[in-house]
Amino acid sequence: MESDFDTTITADTPPRRTDIAAMLLDRLGDAHPGLRTRTQDWTWDEVVRESAARAALARELRRDGPFHIGVLLDNVPDFVFWLGAAALSGATVAGLNPTRSDSQLAADIRYVDCQLIVTDTAGMARLRGLDLGLGPDRLLLVDDPDQTKPIDTHGVEAVTAEGGSDSLLLLLFTSGTTGTSKAVKCTQRRLAMIAYAATDKFGHVREDVDYCCMPLFHGNALMALWAPALANGATICLTPKFSASGFLSDIQYFDATFFTYVGKALGYLLATPESDADSDNRLVRGFGTEASVADQAEFRRRFGAELFEGYGSSEGSGLVALAPDAPAGALGVPAHAGVAIVDPDTLLDRARAVLDPHGRVLNPDEAIGEMVDKAGALFFEGYYKNDAADAERLRHGWFWTGDLGYVDEAGFLYFAGRQGDWIRVDGENISALVIERVLRRHPAVVATGVFAVPDPRSGDQVMAAVEVADPAVFDIGDFTEFLCAQDDLGAKDMPRLLRVSARLPVTGSNKVLKRELRAQSWCVADPVYRWAGRGGPEYRLLSASDRAEFEAEFTRFGRGHLL
Repeated sequence: MESDFDTTITADTPPRRTDIAAMLLDRLGDAHPGLRTRTQDWTWDEVVRESAARAALARELRRDGPFHIGVLLDNVPDFVFWLGAAALSGATVAGLNPTRSDSQLAADIRYVDCQLIVTDTAGMARLRGLDLGLGPDRLLLVDDPDQTKPIDTHGVEAVTAEGGSDSLLLLLFTSGTTGTSKAVKCTQRRLAMIAYAATDKFGHVREDVDYCCMPLFHGNALMALWAPALANGATICLTPKFSASGFLSDIQYFDATFFTYVGKALGYLLATPESDADSDNRLVRGFGTEASVADQAEFRRRFGAELFEGYGSSEGSGLVALAPDAPAGALGVPAHAGVAIVDPDTLLDRARAVLDPHGRVLNPDEAIGEMVDKAGALFFEGYYKNDAADAERLRHGWFWTGDLGYVDEAGFLYFAGRQGDWIRVDGENISALVIERVLRRHPAVVATGVFAVPDPRSGDQVMAAVEVADPAVFDIGDFTEFLCAQDDLGAKDMPRLLRVSARLPVTGSNKVLKRELRAQSWCVADPVYRWAGRGGPEYRLLSASDRAEFEAEFTRFGRGHLL
């Protein structure tokens, strides 16, 4: 199956580098716009010099131990400059997720051995008083004139690089079935390979103007936007955070041609009022994950740009190749012969899926299995200080994604959900076990199970089931106040659906049977409450009419087959 883009390499094509530092050095003297915000622009030459100045500062501040720099910032220019600084100085950036609770942030920082934190006044307010294992002199404020004074690009004459292909550049946080944080290792070599692979797959060119509205601590923005833009010398345009109401204004202001997204963000965007100005833009394409078929079609209609849905992870290589003739809902085709759907017990490939006219799998027991890359062990670089997690990923010499999928009779690949206790919310993996530990603190909770249920538009929602002595006298208001007061419950950890039961299903050893909870979801006689939105902390009892309206959303957005 052919690509829509011409990726022919000619004599005029710049050499492909094996490390990010070399890519940066290629941009020295480049007067093409490299970075833009609403208030200031930088050429690529200026971006490299800003990065080199920070690299020099990092070298001065380096101390013994892993050269790991935590970055707790929104999408601001300094985040980009410190990514470049790490590449040039041989340091490693650990992007810190501000939606994590304070205790989770502290644990992340200590786990990856950060010896320096780059943040701003807002970040400092969160970190102050936390047990980080760092003195106050190890925190740099990008909005403090006294601390930023040494960063002087006028003194940067010779830009050099200490990092190389095998230098560890990124530690990307993810969550696993144990509930503890894991950090995926990504060297400069691997990120360079990803940048060129994205160029070939999605047609990145120097003339692109890439709108970065997804957070730079996440692999989506780093691997699908920042690295390809650097490789091609395209322009990166920053907005501090994703804003559905500001999206159209931003892409018009920057004349953006490309952006990345996650499915829930696309849903928020399409919930804004439609305007005749929606199609008045220069967008050509976008790349993302987990958007519903209906949302993809609606975006194309309103904004006039193509969307490319993909599958990937911070850990693994690309499993999917684009297929212009793929059915709606399919990811594409397996990227190579080593991508397979496997029975984890027998190690045998699953049968091809037989689909009904609505796209439902008629033979799920025979067709659905774990997505495996039999050559993926060559690309996975491991987790930081977690040999057990490495071994779990690399069984029998294969890379195991931990995700379920199937291949239809025509050879198209589909995503079918996640194994274990991962809950995919807004493109991030949320740990069910962490949430369960919080819920069990409430004095009325006897037992609990937290699990994923599908979101009407994309990805998953967090659902929790709690067992209490008497659901009739359970105080939902008190429980809501309790959850909101827990410092280690992040914003995305908050259950969107809450089942209150006098008796949850259990195994023979009295462990909550989450497989059965998932199957029952909200379709139970027990009271089920639904989070009442972003206006304020409140759960509302799900009535029969509420349930019917909720389930109608799945059909409206092309996800009725998930019910």
